[in-house]
Parts: sequence; C-alpha cells; structure tokens
Amino acid sequence: MKKTGTYIMIAIIILLAGTAGWLYFANYLDGKKPTITLSRNIVAIGKQQNIGITFSDDGGGLSLLKVEIIQDSQSRVLAQEMIPAKGIKQKIVNLKADTESLKLKNGPAVLRVTADDFSLFNNETTLDVPVTIDTIPPQISILNPVNYLNQGGTGFIAYRISKRASSTGVYVDDQFAPGYTIPMTNGAMSVTYFAVPLDASNQKSRIYVFASDEAGNVSKISLPCTIKPKKFRSDSVNLSNTFLQKIVPEFQSAIPELQGKTSEEVFTHINTTLRKQNDKTIQELCRKSVNKQMWEGTFARMNNAAPMALFGDQRTYMYDGKSLGNSIHLGIDLASTVHAPIEAANNGMVVFAGPLGIYGNAVMIDHGMGLLSLYGHLSAIETTVGKTVRKSEKIGLSGATGLAGGDHLHFSILVNGQFVNPQEWWDPHWIEDNVMKKMTI
Repeated sequence: MKKTGTYIMIAIIILLAGTAGWLYFANYLDGKKPTITLSRNIVAIGKQQNIGITFSDDGGGLSLLKVEIIQDSQSRVLAQEMIPAKGIKQKIVNLKADTESLKLKNGPAVLRVTADDFSLFNNETTLDVPVTIDTIPPQISILNPVNYLNQGGTGFIAYRISKRASSTGVYVDDQFAPGYTIPMTNGAMSVTYFAVPLDASNQKSRIYVFASDEAGNVSKISLPCTIKPKKFRSDSVNLSNTFLQKIVPEFQSAIPELQGKTSEEVFTHINTTLRKQNDKTIQELCRKSVNKQMWEGTFARMNNAAPMALFGDQRTYMYDGKSLGNSIHLGIDLASTVHAPIEAANNGMVVFAGPLGIYGNAVMIDHGMGLLSLYGHLSAIETTVGKTVRKSEKIGLSGATGLAGGDHLHFSILVNGQFVNPQEWWDPHWIEDNVMKKMTI
C-alpha cells in the first residue's frame, strides 16, 4: 500500500511538473504579438498633451515598452522601459508630451509605440499614429459685446472659434455649460445657454468662454456682462398635521425604508435625501439634450392660472415650533381649476414621463441644446417618453402628487441641468433681445 501511495505521489509530481513545463514552453514559444491600445484617438499633440497607453500580452508577458515621437526623421523618446521579470501581462502608461522641451515644431509627426514580449521569437508590435504637432490655441471671438444677465436667469452667448474645438462652452465659476455648433452661411457659430446663480454678482462671479482644440490647447476669455440683482422672497412654511398625513403614506409606499418612520423623519428625508436624488436624475436627463434647437418663439404659460409660489422663494419649514429644514423653490407654481389641462410650453421631445419624487407625476421636455422644461405634481400623464410634441399640445392634468399641498402645476425651466427663472422664457421681448438677436449676428 505504501508503495502504491508513493507511485501515485510521484505520478502527480511528474504530471504537475509536466504541466508547468508545458505552460512555460507554450508561453516561451508563443507566436502572438503584444497589443497596444490608446486611451483615445490622438490626431494632434499640443504644448502639454496627455497620452494614455495600455500594453498587453497574454503569452510570456511584456519585456520592452517604448513611446517616441518622430519628426523630420528624428526620434524623441517619451518613455522607455525594460521589464526584467516575466509574467507582467498588462501595463498602463500615462505620459505628458511637452512639445517645447522636446523641441518639436508645428507640423506633421508620428507617434510611435512599441512593445516586445518574452517569447523565443521576441514578438514585437509597433503602432505608428500620424499626428499633427499644434501648439497654437484656438482664438475665441465673442459676437455680443453687451450682455445683461439677471440673478437666477438664463445667459446666452454666441461666439466663433478660429479652429475646430474638441470642447467648448461657458464656465460660471466652476459650473460648466457646454456649447453647441450652429452652421451659418458665413461659417459655423457656437452658442451656449448657461444658468446665472441666484447669488451671482459683478464683483464675485467669474464667467468666461472656454475652448479646447484637438491638440489639448486651451483658450479662455472673460464674458463682458452686467449682472442685475433681483429680490427673492423669504418665508416660513408651517407644516400642518393634515398636510403631513396626506404626503407621508404616498412616500412611505414608494420608499420602503420610510416605513415605520415618524412624520418628521419622513419629511426630513423627502426634503434632503430624496430632493438630492431627484436633482441627480434631472441633471442626467439634461446631459442628454439633443444637439439642435427645437423650440420656436415664446414659451407658453399655463392658461388662466394664478401664481402661487415664485422662482427663488426661500422657504424654512416649521413644525411644532421647530425647523425641519430649508429649500429654494426652483420653479413657479400655477393654480387653476382642479385637474386643469397641462400643455407643452414649446416644441420638443419628451424625455421623462413618470413619478419623480418631490415633483410627483412629472413630465420633462427637451427643447434642444441643453434647454428643458419640467411639469410637476400632475394627476395624470398623457404623453410618452420619446414623443415629439408641439407647443400647447396636451401632456397631462394638474394635480397634487409629490410634495404638494393642493392641486397645481409646478413649472420649471432648466439650462444644462441648472434651474433658471421661467418668467424670462414667457417674455417675448426678453427672448428677442437676449437670444434671437444674438444668433443673427
């Protein structure tokens, strides 16, 4: 029995050794070349260009990595690494090409990337990418030297860029609004809608137009503008037991973790966590806005409706003598008759139709180029996602769903995910002076 066990053990050892040897020689005799993958398509290299490269080899592993730029038959090595040990199957390299220190001139060049493996055949892969060395940043020409902006309102700017831009738009402090290209008879024009914060001012707000070309060169130019102050109301809202008893069951049924919570805990969750989640959903929808203008003319206001709450109203919620939090009203509440028809404010495409937390049953319409409208607290939705709607087309009925005390419409306008004052878009003179005239220059 002992001998039998010994023979079995020897056989296992021989088998394992044979397997290891086979694997070793299989890798050593590997005829497959390494692979090289760039993190993005590179067509131009600017003053400080970031280059990401992934090297891979599934056989014997990587042995040599090399990155160089060749111009006028002269090589400038960006990186070179000898790998002394086998078994490294993948390596990610991030480089910065400093064209000035490399003494590269503007014009054609080749980005050459090389990888060798550890096999007997020393398999080698070379990737040659034709590129243009371009260290000249794009020039930005603002077409509107005079721009008046309202706190909480919408800004619109038209401008031209001297070369093709990979990214362009407007920064309001650290908030970025992407630009869109409009083909014109005298050349392409870029336009950007951007939101002006409620607390923006000429003294502290930094607003500038941004453009980056394919080579990574960046230009920034300050936007000439005057920000006009606007007064926003501030008020305390007393939460009644009747109101809380109305909304608590609706939200507890929609959010299981609120089961068993007190009315105060439910409201606090709604006003903080749920509000943030809803904002995130809204911003994600806004980022998918179509690259064309779909709206025409003045935005329609709900018929025969009285304003109940205005944009920018600052609210402090009080219950039983203590504060349950704050909020800023980011739309206009309009009340008419119960279950009044709700119509699209302008032409566009429905991008959301369903429950939306604090907004209850809601509809969102994309009007193009980052401009969207939101209709909240509906009792019924009479449209579908993906449908193209016309101005004044019926999309639902007013109601009291979500965080609403009575039947009304919550109407919002959004610019690149930021809420702005809808009153401007109801004003034909504002639209003509601040948008349409700027696009005809």
